[in-house]
Amino acid sequence: MAQLRVDYSELVEALHKGDDAKASELLAEVIPRVEDYLRVVMRAEENAAKECVQQAFLDVFEQVRKDNIRNSKYIFSYLIKAARHEYIRYVKRQHKFEYDDGALSEAYESGEQIENLLDKERQRILKECLNELRAQSREFIEYFMDKPDASTVEASDEFDISGANVRTKKHRILSRLHHCYKRKSNQ
Repeated sequence: MAQLRVDYSELVEALHKGDDAKASELLAEVIPRVEDYLRVVMRAEENAAKECVQQAFLDVFEQVRKDNIRNSKYIFSYLIKAARHEYIRYVKRQHKFEYDDGALSEAYESGEQIENLLDKERQRILKECLNELRAQSREFIEYFMDKPDASTVEASDEFDISGANVRTKKHRILSRLHHCYKRKSNQ
C-alpha cells in the first residue's frame, strides 16, 4: 500500500534555498492532493479548487519567504488550512450561498462526500474500492449511495441497528473508501 507523505518540510527547505527543481517536484505531488481535498470535502468545483489552491500556495510561499513558518514539517497541514480558508473566502465573494453556521457543517456531511466521489472520472476507482469491502459493509454503503437522502432512522430500521451505530459504521466505511481511493489514485 502506497503511503502518502504528510511531512513536506523538504518543500520549505527547497523554497528557502531556491532549489526550483526540488520545489517543483514536491509541488507536483502536494498541489493535486490539496485540490482533491477541496473538491471532496468542501465540494469545490475543479476550477475553483485550482484557483483557491494557487492563491493559498502564494500566501503560504510569502510566509515561507518571510520565515514565518515555525515548524516546517507541518507545511502540508498549513496548506490545507490556507486552501480551505481561501475557498471559504472565494465562496463568499461569489455569493453562492448566504453564510450561516450550518453552511460549513453541510460541507462536511459524509453523504455529500459520497456524491462527490461519484463523478465519472472517479467511478472506476470507487468501484474497485467498493469491491475490496466486505459484502456486509458494501451493502450498507450502497444503501446510502442508492438513497442519498435516507435518514439515520431509516437506515437504522433497514439494518436493525441503532442510530449511533449507523453513523459510526457509515463514518468508518467512508474513511476506508477515502483511504482506498487516495491509495489507488496515486498509483
